[in-house]
Amino acid sequence: MNWTILKNEKDYTKASERLMEIFEAKPNTREADELALLILLIEDYDNKHYQLPQVDVLEAIKEKMEEQGLKNKDLELVIGSKGHVSAILSGKRELTLKIATRLKNYFNLPAELFLQAR
Repeated sequence: MNWTILKNEKDYTKASERLMEIFEAKPNTREADELALLILLIEDYDNKHYQLPQVDVLEAIKEKMEEQGLKNKDLELVIGSKGHVSAILSGKRELTLKIATRLKNYFNLPAELFLQAR
């Protein structure tokens, strides 16, 4: 099939259905090439028409703390002093790259979360 830019939901649905049909295409085949093209077209349509909600990094950290039953004092080894932990979690102090990296690794959070504008 000759695919072009997806212009509407009908095109999007058709492309998505075809993608599912050929999802396990063998490498170096026409279907594999078609699959790669469909992935690009669908991703382009998604980026233009659907916006994912922004997640506040501090809220994500607090949610992870709650999930794991952690208290502020438990982050002292990751962030630093009690005051430093409190200032960061309250938003009074900005995250540094070093602390963001530590928190990302500690909670296994995506790096993109820390790159969003606050």
